[in-house]
Amino acid sequence: MRLSVVVPLFNEAENLTPLYDRLSATMERIACDYELIFVDDGSSDDSLRVLEQLAERDDRVKFLSLTRNFGHEAASTAGLDVADGDAVVLMDADLQDPPELIDEMLERWVQGFDVVYARRSRREGESTFKRVAAFLFYRLMRRASALDLPLDTGDFRLMDRRVVESFRQLPERQRFVRGLLTWLGFRQTAVDYVRPARYAGAGKYSVWSLVRLGLDAVLGFSVVPLRAVAAFGLVSVVGATLFAAAVFGRSVLLGAAIADGTLTQLCIALFSGVQLVTLGVLGEYIGRIHGEVQRRPLYLVDRQRGWSSRAAGRRIDDGRERRPQVGSRRRAALTEADLPRVLAS
Repeated sequence: MRLSVVVPLFNEAENLTPLYDRLSATMERIACDYELIFVDDGSSDDSLRVLEQLAERDDRVKFLSLTRNFGHEAASTAGLDVADGDAVVLMDADLQDPPELIDEMLERWVQGFDVVYARRSRREGESTFKRVAAFLFYRLMRRASALDLPLDTGDFRLMDRRVVESFRQLPERQRFVRGLLTWLGFRQTAVDYVRPARYAGAGKYSVWSLVRLGLDAVLGFSVVPLRAVAAFGLVSVVGATLFAAAVFGRSVLLGAAIADGTLTQLCIALFSGVQLVTLGVLGEYIGRIHGEVQRRPLYLVDRQRGWSSRAAGRRIDDGRERRPQVGSRRRAALTEADLPRVLAS
């Protein structure tokens, strides 16, 4: 069995060596063939230098360095594009995704699950505002999108080879990785854990980043905003009609005078607001269509180590034959010698 661990990162130089040490200890305990794939998403600190040092120490450490910061979703995709393990783990570099949890994920994978995602039962080292914001974010995102997104989960998960090969077939540029993995289906289950505080450094997700991530989730998987705008427009028209009827009725029945321009001003203000909101929502969807039609690469690789050929576009061919859907066959053939600790539990 071969296990790939994909770690997208941005300015995480302080965390990389401790992460490597814990990952290596976990992999040695599992006793399987493995590779550690780090994707440097245009870091401005010493992250790339640390990765080069780790690669010098251990030939199982591989890395891609992107030409600029393309975003977490693109960096995650870059790592999944080159991972060739029978099972692939996607995790962050800040040590809030404990490497030791991979043991339990592998147990569930051996039992037959295709995706094993880590679900946060508690968050440590975070402010009340951030915990409340995260709580609301996941629930609003799930309600607004057309997917049954698991609550309180990030990208930390283990995937069977079949899932990774299926993920590679998804062509969109503006992507929400955990949403796409949910959309794929397959047999999925959760592993609960307490999410620790960051080992070092500051978090990279601001409130605006979460808003953009939420927009990607909603606009990429749902037409709810369009329907909401249509409903809002209908309610506005009905409201304006009723108000106009009330004004005319008051004038006819009670003889009250209608102020000059009242109805005109009301209708202009009301319908202008409806039109602006509608144009804004339509603009978001059209903007996404524009980005997809341009067909620009999702990411570009500046430097790499661990593969024999230069990256081109979204796929790096390292000379090894791809083995679609091999994960399940390998999983079915696992023995206690392959996974001594996992299968002994």
